[in-house]
Amino acid sequence: MTLAVGLSVAAPAHAHEAATPPAGTTLRGLDLDRATVLDMQRAMNRGRFDSATLTRFYLDRIRTVDPLLHAVIATNPAALREAEQSDRRRRRGARGPLEGIPVLLKDNIGTAGQLRTTAGSLALLGSRPARDAFLVQRLRAAGAVILGKANLSEWANFRSSPSSSGWSAVGGQANNPYVLDRNPCGSSSGSAIAAAASLAAVTIGTETDGSIVCPAGVNGVVGVKPTLGLVSRAGVVPISLAQDTAGPITRNVTDAAAVLSVIQGVDPRDPATVPGGDRDYLKALKPDALAGARVGVWRSAAGGNREVLATLDAAVATLRAKGATVVDNLELAGMDQVGEVEFPALMTEFKHDMNAYLAETPGRHPADLAGLIEFNKRHASSELRHFGQELFEQSQATTGDLNDPEYRAFREKATSLARKAIDSVVAENRLDAVLAPTNNGAWLTSLTKGDDFTDFVASSTPSAVSGYPAITVPGGYARNVLPLGVTFFGGRLSEPTLIALGYAFEQAGQVRKPPTYLRTLP
Repeated sequence: MTLAVGLSVAAPAHAHEAATPPAGTTLRGLDLDRATVLDMQRAMNRGRFDSATLTRFYLDRIRTVDPLLHAVIATNPAALREAEQSDRRRRRGARGPLEGIPVLLKDNIGTAGQLRTTAGSLALLGSRPARDAFLVQRLRAAGAVILGKANLSEWANFRSSPSSSGWSAVGGQANNPYVLDRNPCGSSSGSAIAAAASLAAVTIGTETDGSIVCPAGVNGVVGVKPTLGLVSRAGVVPISLAQDTAGPITRNVTDAAAVLSVIQGVDPRDPATVPGGDRDYLKALKPDALAGARVGVWRSAAGGNREVLATLDAAVATLRAKGATVVDNLELAGMDQVGEVEFPALMTEFKHDMNAYLAETPGRHPADLAGLIEFNKRHASSELRHFGQELFEQSQATTGDLNDPEYRAFREKATSLARKAIDSVVAENRLDAVLAPTNNGAWLTSLTKGDDFTDFVASSTPSAVSGYPAITVPGGYARNVLPLGVTFFGGRLSEPTLIALGYAFEQAGQVRKPPTYLRTLP
């Protein structure tokens, strides 16, 4: 297993210039930066290349390009063998759109065997999950090749504040592929970088509040935060089972639909998983879906950021040009109260859910959150050299009891406010979805100051706290180079509608362009 430990942030140059140009993204005449997984399937079915060749391409590209990015923590030593097995199956007929497709997993998604699951922490280097996470089992059953693990904000960015998104003790500081000294946002930073830089065909991230959509937006790719329970949480290192979900991060909406179709499903190990059989989200890919749609705009989420507002205006113009009715300047009532109750709820949930995860996970690692805190103190020179563990300590100070009346009041208020905010605005305005800005332009990475939230733009909280879905797609650029996303969100299990709208918007705008790998901006 290839394991990267303690990489540092790329040193910025003093000029507006590209780093050493990365290797090309074309394989046997197919540009993998622009290709969908359906294009890759056609190429393999026609014999242009096979899964082993495709997997080798990505492994070589990781070796060549990832030293600039630090997006990949480990590659799977069995990846080529899995690809060869897929090639043998293909002779009898591919299982579906992910047959032979290499996938990178965020390194808080459990895998059995040699490929470790660390959540970016040295404390879990000895962890040995007894089985793959359910979503990984689904990927394998669909014929996908597990390429490796992506870097992340350590413990999914729930250890310290401030911190630098994209930093972990195991993987170092991950870098934005558009401008290398800019931050990739967290916590699924490595997954989004890897998708943007074509280090894998598709990737998987996880979100508690913003950790799929923000990295996807900042790195110029597509991210889907599914309805809570659509994708099993079993085998994923938790923050809060009340909000956690895994979802796809990809270069295009087609791939996101294909991946979500595979990883969703009922899991006996997770009672929250949603019944209803297999869902094929590829059927939602309708280029004319905006015609006749009603879309509300949550404009105030942009604050006063002019570049974000300009991107939002351009998105609204695209919607109208394609036949959508736009209801502008909507507000989500009650969302101003959610933050004050979401945070204390997460604190209690983290202690409870982390203790349960550690207790059921084999291997050599601390037994509980208190043990993680002591581990970090003993390994302060590596784990705490940039940031502390204030969130760990605040969580440890809670009861960790999900039956605690005060906790239950916090969670009930947070969830009910967020659901009412979305349900009410959708019903009152007869909307198919709400449009909002995903992010502002990426800030300079700093391992001394942490993330720069000056003029920070985010719209993830309503969907995250309600457990409802959202999709972000590329919408524009700040300073003509830093990606800006736009998010469509709606009610529970509205994924087919959101994917349809996101796909139609993507096809109309054709906004995404490949990373530039600039060292810095003037």
